[in-house]
Amino acid sequence: MPSADRRLQPRRKPRQVRAELTRERILASAAHIFAEHGYAAGTTNHIAEHARVSIGSLYQYFPNKDAILAALLVRHIDRGTWMQADELDMSPGSLETAVRAMVRDAIDNHSDDPRLLRIMVEEAKFSQELLDTIDRHGKIRVGQVRDLLSRHPDVTVADVGVAAELIQFTIEMNTHKLMAAPRTIAVETFETELVTMVTRYLRGP
Repeated sequence: MPSADRRLQPRRKPRQVRAELTRERILASAAHIFAEHGYAAGTTNHIAEHARVSIGSLYQYFPNKDAILAALLVRHIDRGTWMQADELDMSPGSLETAVRAMVRDAIDNHSDDPRLLRIMVEEAKFSQELLDTIDRHGKIRVGQVRDLLSRHPDVTVADVGVAAELIQFTIEMNTHKLMAAPRTIAVETFETELVTMVTRYLRGP
């Protein structure tokens, strides 16, 4: 895991509803500017103008646009919580369906704006908040996958803890790559092949 860049530390944490709304307006404007015009063209002046706040107000919340992008990535990760993990079918023969639910959830979490996702993947620097968010959500998601594997009767891997780590990383990284890049593989094909690969690994030889 990379070290945190201290230059990205937010200058002000909103404590009132009005301040939180201002911060969210800045983030929404930055997401629009970055996606429409690219990261290089997305200056803080441009973002402040689009958000209808003064540049001084923007700097009360973020020291630079790198900090804004890091905050956007934190928001993206926070929105990717897997809510249906406990509802999956654990009966014999349902393993492929359970794996497909994992893959489909990852695809859905990365499908909103491919251009912004690509910028976040390529340009984001790591704030302490971003590192903490990645670590927190990674542990939660691996724990959910580990619990699923330990309960499913068709899983035959020797170590479900290691398997959960491998599967989470494989699904997340490949989905990120597919959804952020110009697509050479249809999403439906990607989903089918990834589900087949993970299911075969879990069932063993």
